[in-house]
Amino acid sequence: MDTGTRPNQDVVALYTDRAAAVDAALTLLPSQIDDALRRSKVPGLAVAVVSHDAVLYTNGFGVRDESTGAKVDADTVFQIASLSKPISATILAKAMTQDPSLTWSTPAHTLMPGLALADHYVTQNITVGDFFAHRSGIPTGGGDDLEDLGFDRNYILSHLSEIPLQPFRTTYQYSNFGLTTGAEAVAASRGQSWEQMSKELLFSPLGMTSTSTSHADFLSAPNHAVLHARIAEDDFQPLFDRDPDAEAPAGGVSSNVRDLATWMQLLLSDGSRDGSAFINSDPLNQALSAQIVSSHAGDLDQRPGHYGFGINVGSAAGGRVTLSHSGAFGLGAATAATLVPDLDLGIVVLTNGAPVGLPEAVVQIFLDEVMYGHQSRDWVDTMHGFFAGFNAPSGDLAGRRPPTDAAASAPASDYVGTYTSAYFGTLTVTEAGGRLRGALGPTEATTFDITPWNGDTMAYVPTGENALPGSLSSVVFARSGGAVTTATLTYLNRYPHIAEPSGLGVFTRQR
Repeated sequence: MDTGTRPNQDVVALYTDRAAAVDAALTLLPSQIDDALRRSKVPGLAVAVVSHDAVLYTNGFGVRDESTGAKVDADTVFQIASLSKPISATILAKAMTQDPSLTWSTPAHTLMPGLALADHYVTQNITVGDFFAHRSGIPTGGGDDLEDLGFDRNYILSHLSEIPLQPFRTTYQYSNFGLTTGAEAVAASRGQSWEQMSKELLFSPLGMTSTSTSHADFLSAPNHAVLHARIAEDDFQPLFDRDPDAEAPAGGVSSNVRDLATWMQLLLSDGSRDGSAFINSDPLNQALSAQIVSSHAGDLDQRPGHYGFGINVGSAAGGRVTLSHSGAFGLGAATAATLVPDLDLGIVVLTNGAPVGLPEAVVQIFLDEVMYGHQSRDWVDTMHGFFAGFNAPSGDLAGRRPPTDAAASAPASDYVGTYTSAYFGTLTVTEAGGRLRGALGPTEATTFDITPWNGDTMAYVPTGENALPGSLSSVVFARSGGAVTTATLTYLNRYPHIAEPSGLGVFTRQR
């Protein structure tokens, strides 16, 4: 047992001294990554391991594009998805360092006067920290549905007031656009865009020249990893592009492992850079401390999960505090990073395949080897099972076959018209050759067939980051006096883990 200065710092001792344990784990890491890639079929991966004062290892494995065979190296730029969140929290901690009047407890509406959520009390009292701890009450998926349809950040943030909230500060609802709102509030108070603020406060000072919050910058990087969607168990293909600019603070950062190594070193150094204070330790340590229970234990022998401001705060089996975050795009990216401050150790893993648990497995394999001298379990298999649902299709009709006598209850012309939702805007239903077609989004660029299923209940295929191949959902037309008056897109009318329909996916016929 290694005893700390306080009893709650006591941890199970390493199996050998720290330097020997890290060296041994680093020696095994390349072959373990090769094995994990082979088993998972993910095309490519990059990794970095650091302590506060040294980059211990960087490397690339596999290919950044299956169609070209171009190799991944330590300079390859990846979309890092939700690993953007702790980076954004670091940027805010730097802003708080520059302006001590700004804190995690600052009410967001004082920084962004136009802020409005569905509840006036929440609007007046919600803080920057509430948004970053996912305790705003905005349900998981709130705003993501608009992003999938092509709406920009301004539209999405201005329509969050339409979303029914879950209980404020007492429920954890992982919200991309909640966190984005907190970040935008701070940027607005500085008279900057988020993109300007990120570059000025963190990327440029730290020399993170391959890091950006702009999708255009990612695409223009000559050495960037292409997204690979998972089409079948052993088949990853470069089919999609994912533009996360609307949620840039929550999921829009692109970077390589060299730059992220620099960022991890900053955190392990308590905000110091080259021996000098760069970020005040107070706002940084608050961000890296537990702020809300993120997952409640199902049984008394299970540990709950916690979340800080933009990062998971947990513990390893041996008792050491871990700071971690994963990122994933169902269209073809998965990332993970973990810091173990007690060991002065950090590891980041970036991949260009849809989430199957590979980056998390590699992180755990390495940390197991350091802490215990062996793998505590088959992490590739364990994480693969844990992430199985991330690649599942969505929609109330997914996996079902249409009735053999599927038919509408009226001619197609009966359903043609313009329908509106205060949240989603306009749904246009047209008809050609007796077939119905729907169009959604700011430019009606999201189009889909509406096919017979059972009378006034029809079917359509939702698409986007949150509706992977195989998704299928219902369109329910309702009548009054015999005429169609509303169309409910069921997929857009509910949020994950919330039983009650949101009401947002009900479109009222205008003509």
